[in-house]
Amino acid sequence: MEHFDVIIVFVVLAFILVSLYKEILGAAFTFFVATMVLGFFGVLTPKELLAGFANEQLAVIIMLLLLGDAIRQISVIEIFFSRIFPRQSGYRGFLSRIMLWIGGFSAFLNNTPLVAVMMPYVHNWCKRNNISPSKLLLPLSYAAILGGCVTLIGTSTNLIVNGMVVDQTIFPDMEPIRMFDFFWVGFPMLIIGFLYLFFFGNRLLPERNILSKEISGSERKYVVEAKVHKSSKLAGKTIEESGLGNSKGLFLAEVVRKKYTFQVFDKDFVLECGDLLRFAGESEDIANLLSDGSNLTLPTVGMMSKLKRADVVEIVISHNSSLISKMVKDVKFRAKYDSVLLAIHRNGERITGKLEELKLKAGDVILILAGDDFNSRLQDDLDFYVISKVKEVRKPERYKVWTLFGGTLLAIFLSALNLIPLFMGLLVVLVVINILGVVSAKDLPKNIDYNLAVIIALSLALGTAMIKTGVADMIADFMISILFPFGKIAVLAGIYLITTVLAAYITNKAAVAIIFPISLTAAHALELNPLPFALVVSFAAAANFLTPIGYQTNLMVYGPGGYTFKDFFRIGWPLTIIYMVVTVVILNYMYL
Repeated sequence: MEHFDVIIVFVVLAFILVSLYKEILGAAFTFFVATMVLGFFGVLTPKELLAGFANEQLAVIIMLLLLGDAIRQISVIEIFFSRIFPRQSGYRGFLSRIMLWIGGFSAFLNNTPLVAVMMPYVHNWCKRNNISPSKLLLPLSYAAILGGCVTLIGTSTNLIVNGMVVDQTIFPDMEPIRMFDFFWVGFPMLIIGFLYLFFFGNRLLPERNILSKEISGSERKYVVEAKVHKSSKLAGKTIEESGLGNSKGLFLAEVVRKKYTFQVFDKDFVLECGDLLRFAGESEDIANLLSDGSNLTLPTVGMMSKLKRADVVEIVISHNSSLISKMVKDVKFRAKYDSVLLAIHRNGERITGKLEELKLKAGDVILILAGDDFNSRLQDDLDFYVISKVKEVRKPERYKVWTLFGGTLLAIFLSALNLIPLFMGLLVVLVVINILGVVSAKDLPKNIDYNLAVIIALSLALGTAMIKTGVADMIADFMISILFPFGKIAVLAGIYLITTVLAAYITNKAAVAIIFPISLTAAHALELNPLPFALVVSFAAAANFLTPIGYQTNLMVYGPGGYTFKDFFRIGWPLTIIYMVVTVVILNYMYL
């Protein structure tokens, strides 16, 4: 019977490898079928199958994802990024900021929404500086991966490994992995990864001109007005010093000062308080201008700038509209449609004079900032048609920002000091932000990644089956017999290499599920400290640079960057080898 159980486990492992590599069933359903077979043949009891769902680390992962989604909803990261990434910067300067800021944030926040929020900034910067986004999107993903490996909560992979450490029975006295046990490898590699991409990235990264193909012939230039207000830092600065010559994708066309309009000015033109700046730009560039009111205000917006939430919408004036020949100021967009005009496009025609005094024509495309009542007031109105929603603009309230960020950081800090469990700290934060209305309790279930939860819980059950049947012992003994004659470092390196290859082609969570029990069994057989054998699996699975399918952020930039599998391998394999050497050397020095 024992031999039969061993055969069943090996068959299940082969099924998982083939199914995930060939993408036959999907990760969650693959693990479901695999563990169902183990339960059907009695390899695992129902209690063992379901034990993973009660694992504390699974709950921590879900809560961190929920808090990350709450941070995304209040748009605070987007606003912060608009401040820290300068308007004027060379390629290496912008790359440096991406690597260091995203890497730093990823150590404590879920890196997937960070990359999602940062991608538009990369595209806009590339557009302004005529650089292919393929030169920056892959470093963006790598920065998120490198930063995620610095702490326990930086990536779900680290938390999964910690969950397996808590559940394992091979080393009964083994302590859970602490918050900064990853730091001694993760932080040096964040710096090394930055230096690698800083000095060799531009040479190794491909130049795909997909951006120009996307926008050529389809871009629509709008005219928008912005004012230099009294407390603006731009007053007294030249066009060059202010960075407004081609700011955020907007072309500065005119400066209106009192009764004079300056249409031709050089980089030494000095701005003054009260200057009205007339820009030309695309819809998203103008929408982004709403997020940065520190130096410029949009006169047409007025009190609608106080709204907590609004939409930037494109509309077109219909051919039989009652708005035709009316001045913008006479339309009274705010009273009639709960909206204000931001910018206007007139089929490439040059627009002069103040926007509020412009007479509307049929076919004018207008960018408006719409409030909550816009759609209801638009019913049965044929004056214009809605083309598209460009962007949702949120203005986070300070107490929400401080509650969410402060609470999350406090929970992490107290956990790092071993004063309270991270589980309890995050649970309190979630309760508080719900009570204070930072997020809606009704929306929380919608934001839970149930597939991820199933994969993690069932992968823990798979690990139990491998240890229980002795399969982990068999594979570990085989690895030791080959690698141990070359020393302990060779064993760690072998585990790292196998894990990273599996993670690159069958997902990192599956790789952890298969290799972790083998790694810990090897530590037990060699009578060595189990901690480095747990950490090496985590680093190898999380620091995945070889393929776009190995990590979710790689997949996010794969299409937009126009990359191929060869691109990831060419840039990723040297970094993978460097990461393996650094990991093995440091872990061997510290623990073995």
